[in-house]
Amino acid sequence: MSHTEQLCPVERITNAPFHHFFGYYEKPPWDATGRYVLGHRVAFIHRNNTAEDMAVVGLIDTQNGNQWRPLAETTAWCWQQGTMLQWLGSAPDREIIFNTRNADGFCAAILDIQSGAQRSLPMPIYAAAPDGSYAMSLNFARLDRTRPGYGYKGGVDHSTGQLAPTDTGVYHLDVKTGTVTLVVTLAQLANHAPEEQMQQAEHWVNHLQVSRTGKRVAFLHRWRAPGMTSWRTRLYAVNPDGSDLRLLAREGMVSHYDWRGDTHILAWSRYQNEDHYHLYGDQTETIELVGAAVLDRDGHCSYSPDGRWLLTDCYPNAAKPIRTLMLYEPMTNQRIDIGHFYSPPELSGEIRCDLHPRWNRNGNQVCLDSAHEDNRQMYVVDVAALTAQA
Repeated sequence: MSHTEQLCPVERITNAPFHHFFGYYEKPPWDATGRYVLGHRVAFIHRNNTAEDMAVVGLIDTQNGNQWRPLAETTAWCWQQGTMLQWLGSAPDREIIFNTRNADGFCAAILDIQSGAQRSLPMPIYAAAPDGSYAMSLNFARLDRTRPGYGYKGGVDHSTGQLAPTDTGVYHLDVKTGTVTLVVTLAQLANHAPEEQMQQAEHWVNHLQVSRTGKRVAFLHRWRAPGMTSWRTRLYAVNPDGSDLRLLAREGMVSHYDWRGDTHILAWSRYQNEDHYHLYGDQTETIELVGAAVLDRDGHCSYSPDGRWLLTDCYPNAAKPIRTLMLYEPMTNQRIDIGHFYSPPELSGEIRCDLHPRWNRNGNQVCLDSAHEDNRQMYVVDVAALTAQA
């Protein structure tokens, strides 16, 4: 067991008076060249956003004094995950994809940052395949109602009042043709290895993530029955077309997770009535305890591009309003704390500013969102001194 500290250099790459953030932790904001970083710009941070509040999608040029270049505006965003903004894997040096809104409701836009050409997809995306060929989605209006802070405001949820409908759930979206296919329904999940309390519960899905080469898709199935103070969660994996659905974590608590390749998922979860990081074999049904004595708290976890390191963080508490950024090496069971960031207590609940650390494509830098300087801004942490070691 090893727990040490080695603070790494930190650079702020956005500036006041506006606030900036990227969003979630499982995708790189850097383009394929490593020069440009994607982000969102907003004018406020101390309240929930509304359906009328605009976020600007833009680029940060790290080779030109971190100059900000606005690209588009959207009202389809949330504090935790932004617009699902990311580089499209089929053209990661010039095309981006993000969620927006048109006269028909929420949708996705693909923008060529070089030519300015833009086209729309008929549904917003949640996670995109690494090669950009498809994306996975869900009902963002239902998610906003069942898990505020992750869906989008102002949408029409046609499933309101239905506990486990047959016409919504997990969707597959063909990026080239725009064809949308419902591949897993909420009714299907409610009836799969059902638990007694599910019968009167409202069901939804959250946190879709595609595996490293796009072969598999993971998601969280959540439900809450009347009288329950919180929801319960199970972790699933499935083929992009909805076949080979597998229930991996079934003890009612699963939080953040990340794919290790195409065959394993690391998740902060409950197994044998204990909460730890567990590594689940998608096809093998194996469950392995990871870093039990070192990684003792839930965090936004992700593997480095080479799979050697695990990057994660932690939540603050009233006694210590600090978010710690850390690296963990599974082979040696070594945890290294690489940064500590003050978390303003007034930024809590839906408007909290999690670090949501995410890797660059080379595994030598980490981008995060933080409000430790009284603004919500984006930062880059240089971890090359650690991750470049032989």
